[in-house]
Amino acid sequence: MPDKILKTIQPREYQQKIYEVCKDKNCLVILPTGTGKTLVALMLAINRLRLYPESKILFLAPTKPLAEQHLSYFQKHLPELFATKELFTGKVPAEKRKKLWQNTEIIFSTPQCVKNDIENNLYDLKDVSLLIEDECHRCLKSYDYTYIAENYKKNAEHQRILGLTASPGVEKSKIKKISENLGIEAIEIRTRESEDVSTYLQELKYDTIKLDYPEEFKKVGDLIKELCNKKIEELQNRKLLFAPPTKKNILELQRKIMTMISTGNRNFNILLGASACAQAIKLQHLLELLETQTLDSVHKYMQELFSQANQNKSKAVKHLVKQVNFNQAYIKVTELIARKIENPKLPKLKEVVEEEMKSKIKRIIVFAQFRDTLVKICKTLNEIPGVNARVFVGQAKRGEGEGATGLSQKEQKEMINGFSIGKINVLCASSIGEEGLDIPEVSAVIFYEPIPSAIRSIQRRGRTARLKPGKLIVLMIKKTRDEAYYWAAFHKEKKMYQTLDSIKEELEKKGKLEKEDDDEKDEEENEEEEETKSEQKKLF
Repeated sequence: MPDKILKTIQPREYQQKIYEVCKDKNCLVILPTGTGKTLVALMLAINRLRLYPESKILFLAPTKPLAEQHLSYFQKHLPELFATKELFTGKVPAEKRKKLWQNTEIIFSTPQCVKNDIENNLYDLKDVSLLIEDECHRCLKSYDYTYIAENYKKNAEHQRILGLTASPGVEKSKIKKISENLGIEAIEIRTRESEDVSTYLQELKYDTIKLDYPEEFKKVGDLIKELCNKKIEELQNRKLLFAPPTKKNILELQRKIMTMISTGNRNFNILLGASACAQAIKLQHLLELLETQTLDSVHKYMQELFSQANQNKSKAVKHLVKQVNFNQAYIKVTELIARKIENPKLPKLKEVVEEEMKSKIKRIIVFAQFRDTLVKICKTLNEIPGVNARVFVGQAKRGEGEGATGLSQKEQKEMINGFSIGKINVLCASSIGEEGLDIPEVSAVIFYEPIPSAIRSIQRRGRTARLKPGKLIVLMIKKTRDEAYYWAAFHKEKKMYQTLDSIKEELEKKGKLEKEDDDEKDEEENEEEEETKSEQKKLF
């Protein structure tokens, strides 16, 4: 039993229950961030190595820092002599990885590294008795998780698969595909409200702050909307757009049009449609910035479009910036900035953080979608006495200016360390702060804007109220995309759990039917055996 090996940590009741299912079946485990998915993986690893002492455990995570985090957890809680453990990264030479694979019992890696090694025949997965895929909602399409899972199912002698995630998504077809790719036989779901989980977690207070949309912003929005509606109408008149003019549908239309052009269709209607489509996308983005972000980000984006037009980067942009409505909107935005008028969420955020800082624990994460917004938020919050805020973003370079260059993994680690010891007390984070990274417990999570993704909403709020009471504060401008996104995420999450319950039920029914078939088969074999014995008695 794992509890005889584990001396430094004891599983909670729900972790023990989930482990009992996982040791007998390939399992998809859905647990909120911070509720101990890794301990279930550790217990299962112990179980598999005791059953198959000559085997290996492969623990995959989508990023190197997350793989390092899992290795550190295993090192902390597993006796040193129980199993050898190694981290595989691209920095370790291929030949060294080949040798390490032969002599290591538990390997932690990103999927890219293992996939490349398998394709280069450095090693195979034959001896792996447990494959763990963390953040397994990524196990779709061409992501490396899918390749490794398929290879494992074909080649491993003693198979067991564990998929871990806080939220696998909403669409039933996608959840089923994840389950199919991982060969899932059982699903274990828990939420913060689950009876066997809630007793271990602290109170989470929800506060949605609804703010009015300023009249000055509405006037700017009306100018942009009028221009955007003309472009959508043009696409409809050109018999190119038939679906509702949502952001998703217009992006899909653009993809189709560009595919037609790239395959040789230079029809005049298609070319003009491509221009109208590009303009509609830019105008919709501009509206989203106006309604949900900061006025600074709106101004900067409009300036970028003027710059692109001056550099002849795009005919569509050149046409767009010549429009009267666009120029009137730009003038109004410039005037508002000169008058120091901002999106009402920004001063409200400053007020909220100021109030939170009066409490004993002063550690806050503010989430926002765009880097320009994060930079503005950070500057605003650093005006508060006692606040040391930092912009926390991914590695990729985005645009120009402050916050554009991104943070290396080393810089991210240093920032998290500073946050852990209290040197930094506010992280202004993009999506990099949502998933996986070992960010310490915070007293409050603040959404600068609601997001329409159930997965990301769940991951964001999982950053608080684990060991100590916490707050989730959502800022929302009424009658804008903010409100639409808020309700979209709410309904998607509700649908996700209904879908998971439905798939879980299907798997359980399938399991029962297979057991009944096996029982019937055993019964038939017993009857045949009895008949054979009876015939033999007659003969002898």
